[in-house]
Amino acid sequence: MKTLALVHTSPTLSPLFNELTARLVPGVRVLHFVDESLIKNTIASGHLERATMRRAIALIGSTFDAGADVALVTCSSIGPAVDMAAALYDQPVLRVDRPMADKAVQTGRRIGVAATLPTTLGPTADLVRRAAREAGRDVEIVEKLCEGAFDAVMAGDGDTHDRIVGEGLTEGLKGVDVIVLAQASMARVLQTLPADAIAAPVYSSPELGVERAKQVLDALA
Repeated sequence: MKTLALVHTSPTLSPLFNELTARLVPGVRVLHFVDESLIKNTIASGHLERATMRRAIALIGSTFDAGADVALVTCSSIGPAVDMAAALYDQPVLRVDRPMADKAVQTGRRIGVAATLPTTLGPTADLVRRAAREAGRDVEIVEKLCEGAFDAVMAGDGDTHDRIVGEGLTEGLKGVDVIVLAQASMARVLQTLPADAIAAPVYSSPELGVERAKQVLDALA
């Protein structure tokens, strides 16, 4: 049986990924690894510090020590550390947001990137630009920071989070060809909006990330 490690910076993501892995990769053993300091220290400093990158890389390595065949990192804020880990370890290390970025640059030229944290907005926009360069696509990135949403959800006010994000998607990103959600936790907002509220396709990272992990696991098998 193959083993997939999920590396989180918040324990709140475990139920979502349990559902996705049960549906998309049944029969695969799933292990969750959580270190909240990775995201909390990044938010506090306003950027991804070297010490945080070292801890993230070590945590990813520990998943392989525990028997993982593939590691999928579910936080976009530490993306640069995930890229470094992918270069250091022999086993596959995957960014949850890379498949989303690849799909977005294939879908449209004017790409909206929505986030609730500036520390996630920057890395995700940079990833989309890189995906576009590697695909030979000319794109324009429109960034939208949904200010106040992250603080609301951390305080237990999910309704305010969903309202702020919903307004950001429907009003702040009008006229784009496609929208990407920088954080896995934002995906739930789509279920609260009317079907015709957003004209552009909206991509979130969790399902696309697990689908990519399935492809890699199948290739290993």
